[in-house]
Amino acid sequence: MGQAMDIQPRVLRTAMGHFATGVAIVTGMASAEPVGMTVQSLVSVSLEPPLVLFCPGKSSTSWPRIADTGGFAVSVLGQEQRKLCSVFGRQGADKFAEIDWKPGLHGCPLLEGALVHIECETYATHDAGDHHVVLGRVLRVGHRPTEEIPPGPLLFYRGAYAALAPS
Repeated sequence: MGQAMDIQPRVLRTAMGHFATGVAIVTGMASAEPVGMTVQSLVSVSLEPPLVLFCPGKSSTSWPRIADTGGFAVSVLGQEQRKLCSVFGRQGADKFAEIDWKPGLHGCPLLEGALVHIECETYATHDAGDHHVVLGRVLRVGHRPTEEIPPGPLLFYRGAYAALAPS
């Protein structure tokens, strides 16, 4: 292999910004209190066993609280749920004060109106630079009925929210 270039964080962030991602909220219950955070790095890893992956930052104050419980839920957001990203992206506030949710397995919050809910137990966690790589074993999946699905998923592209263009 060739010699590695000195890649500056801003250069890599700009380059990776050209890869559109979906937006999801990872939630859990910590000491009977709902906890949640916004993620863009949700990936289906395996069908047998059913595994998903996401990457919380090591600076996250929410992830350690969720990690301690051994389980979490993921709510995949639709276009009309953009406001939730701001709510769950900030630290310290009561993120659930004005959010409709219901408890799923292990009490993990499932956000009302999400396109998909994925409920997991933590399968493995790995160190990855300034992030963790978290694998979750999927225990249950639910989704909105097809007739209720909004125009499309909430996407993030080049530093801004984006929508799928009709085909």
